[in-house]
Amino acid sequence: MPDWRQLSWADRVAWVIGTGFGSGFSPIAPGTAGSAVAGVIFGAAIWGRWYPGFIAVQIVIVALVAVAVGLPVGVWATGRMSTDDNPDPGTAVWDEFVGMWITCLPVASLAFYAGYLPPPYLIVLPFFVFRCLDILKPWPCRRLERLHGGWGIMLDDVAAGIWGGLALSLLALIYVTVRGALGM
Repeated sequence: MPDWRQLSWADRVAWVIGTGFGSGFSPIAPGTAGSAVAGVIFGAAIWGRWYPGFIAVQIVIVALVAVAVGLPVGVWATGRMSTDDNPDPGTAVWDEFVGMWITCLPVASLAFYAGYLPPPYLIVLPFFVFRCLDILKPWPCRRLERLHGGWGIMLDDVAAGIWGGLALSLLALIYVTVRGALGM
């Protein structure tokens, strides 16, 4: 960790964002801690804003904006944290945030397509799916990890998030179909 007194304001902001608001400093499994915090933030944004008159499409828009803004901000922030000696610092967990949010997109989409918000505990499934895929690194995650700077840090988790989102989309489709067939 750098000496904060010697960092520019831009570097300080990069470290706050890149470490996932400090979750990357977890002494045990910082990537898992970052994913958990990202899940809590996603859940609060989704379930905390569900009230009469709040349109389900707004949930999907909030989720998509989080990903669309989070990716370039993460490339910048984690890129500033990256050094030649440490190209992918373990404290850089913003990639877990964006990957987790991508994996969670089917949960937001379920609210839009089904017309109701799934139960809050459903955020646990995307968490486990994303963590497994982030650890296993299916194609092309490992290849993307080799890219330089913030791009390499971010894009492998984006790819894992896309795989997770696809898997959860299939599960959501099955869930909605079965629920409709049973008349629930």
